Amino acid sequence: MAWIRGRTLGCGSSATVSLAMQRQSGEAFAVKSVEFSRSGFLQREQSILSRIKCSQIVGYLGCDVTNEDGQLVYNLFMEYVSGGTLTDSIRDQGGRLDESAIRSHTRVILQGLDYLHSRGLVHCDIKGRNVLVGQNGTKIADLGCARWVTEQPPAMAIAGTPVFMAPEVARGEEQSFPADVWALGCTIIEMATGRPPWPDVADPVSALHRIAFSSDMPDFPNFLSEEAKDFLDKCLRRDPNERWTVQELLKHPFLEVGSGGQLNLKRIQSSTSATSPISILDHGFWESVEESETEAEPDIPVVQIPNQLGLGNSSNSPSERIRRLIGDIPSSSSPTPRLPNWTWDEDWVTVRRNNHAEQVVSMSHDRTMTPTDVHAETSRSSAYTDLISDEEELELLGRRSSVINEQPIHYSVNSSNFISSSSQGSLSMACKFVKSENKFLVSSISILL
Repeated sequence: MAWIRGRTLGCGSSATVSLAMQRQSGEAFAVKSVEFSRSGFLQREQSILSRIKCSQIVGYLGCDVTNEDGQLVYNLFMEYVSGGTLTDSIRDQGGRLDESAIRSHTRVILQGLDYLHSRGLVHCDIKGRNVLVGQNGTKIADLGCARWVTEQPPAMAIAGTPVFMAPEVARGEEQSFPADVWALGCTIIEMATGRPPWPDVADPVSALHRIAFSSDMPDFPNFLSEEAKDFLDKCLRRDPNERWTVQELLKHPFLEVGSGGQLNLKRIQSSTSATSPISILDHGFWESVEESETEAEPDIPVVQIPNQLGLGNSSNSPSERIRRLIGDIPSSSSPTPRLPNWTWDEDWVTVRRNNHAEQVVSMSHDRTMTPTDVHAETSRSSAYTDLISDEEELELLGRRSSVINEQPIHYSVNSSNFISSSSQGSLSMACKFVKSENKFLVSSISILL
């Protein structure tokens, strides 16, 4: 295959990865290259990649040997994943990923590991830098350390990144499927914190000794959900026989959509007694919610609405709750609908505060405005809309309140049954007028229904 080498994408301990392009088609791909004399790991990786095909593992495209600057170079062609490594993505996201992103990447990594394990392969070096993120999803990469499960030490030397190694691997005992599960747990910590596990260890030798011979465990990020912490607990167990398998982890609740501290809507919807509040004044609903927030149990409690309207065991459908609110449902003591009393018959009073007087006017049922602190000279019937738009009315009110010496004038209006003869309701409206250059301007209006 004729191809052109492009810019360098990354450098590892065993090879350099570059962007490349086919001469004829112009298709981009990645090429992993190393001097032929040191290409043992790369040739091993080529042997494994050529025998597998999985959408969660970077694809194999071929290999060749080239002569570059007088040296033989071994090249491994692979699928190009444009988004870079998972470690790069963590850095670009501010140093850590949110739990939904962690869940998504973890699920894909597990699916890739499930494929490898089902074929007797152990990856041996799962970490953020060996996971690629692109438009086609997350993919496991770099199988240079991978081995068949039958290849155990001393036949095959231990390989991998020290701080991601499982205790049995650090001791040189075995490197099998549970080791990948341990490394996955370490990778989740990396996604959550932006750092590998054991961040306080100074060098790889100290890390290997601590992992192998102490009882210490990597710290779990305390801001993760209980499901995520439990998932980590199943991955990071010092005894490999106690770790969950990949297939078991794929069924863990942490990987379910909507988990991780979010409301479990299915649990609420499955309860026949759960319902939404009738209104924002539904005290019983909000009181029950406040109580539930203080409980130590992680499960979402079922909220129950007390039967405040005396309607027995009737339905809680939205339409019926609205009918209750407007009083259109008969009570047990009355066969006919009982309409609520929305009338407010209290009169407004004059209030003085900070040397400012608030002039109070009342509006009767025939919509005649009369100042309460002076004798009315005239009464005028007008439509409700005329109250604000009629300049003469504002001027009249201003003359009645001239005693406040050009201070802001406050009017409060109380009207009953103003909408129509067929509507039962009332309106309370407070209008504030400010006198400026012999004109009265509306400063604010407050309406209470």
